[in-house]
Amino acid sequence: MVSTAIGREDERVARSEREPGRAERREAVADDPSSEEERLARSAAAAVEDRLDVADPVAWDQALAEAAAAFGPVDVLFNVAGFLKPGRLPDLAVEDVSRHLDANAKGAILGTRAAARMMIGRGGHIVNVASMAALAPIPGLALYSASKHAVRAFSIAAAEELRSSGVAVTVVCPDAVATPMLDLQVDDPSAALTFSGGRVLTPREVAELLAGPVLDDRPIEIALPASRAWLARAANLLPGLAAWLRPWLERRGKARQELIRSER
Repeated sequence: MVSTAIGREDERVARSEREPGRAERREAVADDPSSEEERLARSAAAAVEDRLDVADPVAWDQALAEAAAAFGPVDVLFNVAGFLKPGRLPDLAVEDVSRHLDANAKGAILGTRAAARMMIGRGGHIVNVASMAALAPIPGLALYSASKHAVRAFSIAAAEELRSSGVAVTVVCPDAVATPMLDLQVDDPSAALTFSGGRVLTPREVAELLAGPVLDDRPIEIALPASRAWLARAANLLPGLAAWLRPWLERRGKARQELIRSER
């Protein structure tokens, strides 16, 4: 998972990256470099190692306090949860329930809570990255869908609660992105629906969405791509339509999985 706190006053960024385990890395990067290469170089040079359990509220308070002390007041927090284990529900372990909810939902909720407490009175922006699975549940990814639905519902409710305090909350719902998380699903037939879209998004596309329209416009919700989002919303609104489309979408997804495997 990636949780990023940005302090604009000294034009620096504090970033935490968390894998499905416990370890996180927090980086400080000078803002507005002359080139992308320079930005990446500065990021690597300024990296600071740290650990954060995103399911621990005390750890969240401490991490944000340290970021504020080092880089100034936190103006923007990105919560990007990243745990997924594909599989049919009867085949999943009890521990998988906690891992999905802790990393994906509880982490975003506690991070939002901790950041909001710091931002109330001076303003700020909290961005929680959910998934297209937050718009329509995906068979084969029941736990992931549930955790991302929780992120979306919480974010929309929190946005209304915090609006009058000057704190914006945005939930972002991207389709499948070319990351190690997607690699976990390539060989799993139960995850075929993940690959049923027109194409897989690149991490750069998601980053550009976050750095552009999300930070500039502060929408309550935004999805990428928009065309896929409309289909997901229609399927969620009309479960019968989703069931009717599912065989076709699964065939499309399995064909894409085979194509990806053949290109390895």
